[in-house]
Amino acid sequence: MQKVPVSLWTLLAGMIISPISIWIGQNHNLLPVQASEQAPLVDGLFNIMFTIAIALFLVVEGTILVFLFIYRRRPGDNSDGTPVEGNLALEIFWTAVPSVIVIGLGIYSVDIYNQMGGLEPGSHPHGHVAHVSGTAMAASMSDGSQSLAAPNIGIGGSPQTQNKPADLVVDVKGIQFAWLFNYPETGISAGELHVPVGADVQLNLSADDVIHSFWVPQFRLKQDALPGIATELRFVATKPGTYPVVCAELCGGYHGAMRTQVIVHSQEDFDSWLTENQIAQKQGQPQVVAVNPANLSTPEFLAPYVKDMGVSQANLDSLVVGTKHLVD
Repeated sequence: MQKVPVSLWTLLAGMIISPISIWIGQNHNLLPVQASEQAPLVDGLFNIMFTIAIALFLVVEGTILVFLFIYRRRPGDNSDGTPVEGNLALEIFWTAVPSVIVIGLGIYSVDIYNQMGGLEPGSHPHGHVAHVSGTAMAASMSDGSQSLAAPNIGIGGSPQTQNKPADLVVDVKGIQFAWLFNYPETGISAGELHVPVGADVQLNLSADDVIHSFWVPQFRLKQDALPGIATELRFVATKPGTYPVVCAELCGGYHGAMRTQVIVHSQEDFDSWLTENQIAQKQGQPQVVAVNPANLSTPEFLAPYVKDMGVSQANLDSLVVGTKHLVD
């Protein structure tokens, strides 16, 4: 019986493994819904990497299984194994292929990073970051502003929007353990992020205490908020809905509770939200964002910070406390 050449076995294996890995790589359903213009770019890179990973897994594990069968020890065979000293062609192959894959993925990822605006942040006007008095755990959002220099770190405008101002600028401050959002053009402050669908949004990020990381999985975007250093995150939301905002940097004992949400409105709903909040703010309704990790009552938790927040003890019960974002 004529022995089948290794090259034919390799070709056959490639014909089987390639469609399997491509199908799995494009139909894995491992990622959440896409809700920003940047998400398809990231998903495209992920799908290619996952396809390659599946192919390599099948090749390596398949080879192990085949060799376990072919080179198994037969009953009564006590001889030594065949001495193999090396195969130059095989060593070149398994060195060259990973090198080409890594270099190719590196070039592709840099191109995606550039398309998302990661290579040229900070080339457009920067807003003002709200100054928060008091402690890192409870803060008033309506006591003035503090200007930071234009950020040169983060995800800025894409090549198409590089030198254009954003449609909406929001100043975001991370504190232990909450996110504070300030809209400098309207003076609105909130404990959750509201944006209109299709708008080019620029987030100016900062932190009061330690490093935090602003992450929206559905947007495929994440950016650190650094104490004393301005960073930027620019995106376009494409799907109305409510999506979680997670701190992805270990920032303290209650890091896991540092959550809020981004609400993507239609333009009409966003305009209504702006109007309602501007009216509420003109009526003098205070807005406080806090996290209550100890499950204390609102007066008990906020009592030590009343003086710093500039409110009276009598008005303490009327403060808006953002504990609804805690994870159950």
